[in-house]
Amino acid sequence: MSFLVDSIIMFTSQVLFFGFGWLFFMRQLFKDYEVRQYIVQVVFSITFAFSCTMFELIIFEILGALSSNSRYFHWKLNLYVILLVLIFVVPFYIGYFVVSNIRLLQRQKLLFACMVWFTFMYFFWKLGDPFPILSPKHGILSIEQLISRVGVIGVTLMALLSGFGAVNCPYTYMSYFLRNVTDSDILALERRLLQTMDMIVSKKKRIAMTRRQMYQRGEDQNKQTGLWGMIKSVTSTQTGSENLSLIQQEVDALEELSRQLFLETVELQATKERIEYSKTFQGKYFNFLGYFFSIYCVWKIFMATINIVFDRVGKTDPVTRGIEITVNYLGIQFDFFYAISSNKSSNVIVLVLAQIMGMYFVSSVLLMRMSMPLEYRSIVTEVLGELQFNFYHRWFDVIFLVSALSSILFLYLAHKQAPEKQMAL
Repeated sequence: MSFLVDSIIMFTSQVLFFGFGWLFFMRQLFKDYEVRQYIVQVVFSITFAFSCTMFELIIFEILGALSSNSRYFHWKLNLYVILLVLIFVVPFYIGYFVVSNIRLLQRQKLLFACMVWFTFMYFFWKLGDPFPILSPKHGILSIEQLISRVGVIGVTLMALLSGFGAVNCPYTYMSYFLRNVTDSDILALERRLLQTMDMIVSKKKRIAMTRRQMYQRGEDQNKQTGLWGMIKSVTSTQTGSENLSLIQQEVDALEELSRQLFLETVELQATKERIEYSKTFQGKYFNFLGYFFSIYCVWKIFMATINIVFDRVGKTDPVTRGIEITVNYLGIQFDFFYAISSNKSSNVIVLVLAQIMGMYFVSSVLLMRMSMPLEYRSIVTEVLGELQFNFYHRWFDVIFLVSALSSILFLYLAHKQAPEKQMAL
């Protein structure tokens, strides 16, 4: 009877998580699009529901809620379902929608989608060769073989996001890194942009007038007969074509300059708004958070280096340390989605987000296991099997260190070149 009640509780929570995922899909990701693939909505919501269920089971392990047999059963069921979705369902539909967007392959899109999925499976399986995650006594489709490979990809993505977030967060929040922008700078750049647009319009008018004159000359010369008329027609046409090509090259160069000026104007406007925002109470609060996260970034890089050099394994879960930082970039990820998505590509992007989300949550369980007390991690360890848990923590430290140092170098170069670019323009 207790197993039935526990199952009802788990099923009810999964239905609620599924509903939250469905609403998020409708209200956020696809709110600006009329074409909606219900299979994409279902896959995304299922991935969201079972990802949240894993964290719910971790909470139940700590609180001792439900019976141990029920928790073990639902751990097994949840992991098998999420692995089925991440390895078989989502990659297949990503390949299917990618092939559907290619006109030449639409007649045999199911066949080509299967070929894409088999290609994914080959590289996914070969992923385990260079890493110490294999065990010969486990079957090919055992949960250890599957979750070990998903864990490598998920931990890598998690470390990359955490390393970039740990560096970019203080860079974004701290007013120390803001450029000094005045209204005169913005007005000067806008004036240059308007002058460039006027030059583009005038040159395009010249192109239109030249083509009209060439067309009129062609009609007049067609009325002329004889050898002299033919020679005159050929020479005038060549001269007009050369002039048109030169003017068109100038127009292309001016259009490229106008794009750069427009982007620079937008950047200066955003910087000016950030300067004004930094003077408010909330801006000062985020500036203080920037200094705090700077200390965190230096400490995390130092600890990651110590863990790598001395072959240590951190006892505290790195996900819980960096979760405040990664959450701040969810909004940026959604803006990225709106920037690159369209009616054709949005289905693929949503499925990729579902894939990343599922792998992120599975990897979080792998890393959180280390921070759980011994009496709470027994069922989690039994369900996950004989995995090299220490490897994933060391791998996280290595990728985090590379990501953080690369982000520091990139932001340093970008911050250094910004004033030079402004002076050049």
